[in-house]
Amino acid sequence: MSTAYETIVKIIKERRSIFPASYIKKEIPVEVINQILETANYAPTHKLTQPWRFTVIRKAGLPKLGEELGKLYKKKVSPQQFLQKKYDSFAEKTSQADCIIAINMAVSGKIPEWEELAAVSCAVQNMALTAESLKVGAYWSSPPLIDDLGEFLGLTENEKCIGLFYMGYHNEKPWAPNRTPMEGKVKWIED
Repeated sequence: MSTAYETIVKIIKERRSIFPASYIKKEIPVEVINQILETANYAPTHKLTQPWRFTVIRKAGLPKLGEELGKLYKKKVSPQQFLQKKYDSFAEKTSQADCIIAINMAVSGKIPEWEELAAVSCAVQNMALTAESLKVGAYWSSPPLIDDLGEFLGLTENEKCIGLFYMGYHNEKPWAPNRTPMEGKVKWIED
């Protein structure tokens, strides 16, 4: 029987970004999506601002998101910089996912904004670990176009989109992480 430490370390070490091209056509039940979202709510949050906000995009919402991203791309880049392949990729990636969760942040003004961002990032890490434990592939994407998704997502004036969390079941085999040893990243002060 595994200890809590062994279980959490296993999940942390096995978590990987699984990209939409690897997703299979299998619906993620709403209950599973809710389990993933529920763990986000337990991230650390200074002054309990709980700045995380999420918009779940599924089914007919996915092609609408792909279309919106394509429109924003076309609007933002000059005709000389426009790449048809890039434009097409928005519809392709959104159609490969079973669910995309827009990662939004409510800025309270009570604490520095970077602390709100850190709290939302912790919430998303909780989601990623929960998705891994439930064998759901996930990937946090943050294309520059997210800055312009406010209207599409129905965000309020103090909210902003900081990423898209793509999810889908997959058949990827686990692979070794590409991490350098911790020894080179830690300093100790003991005297």
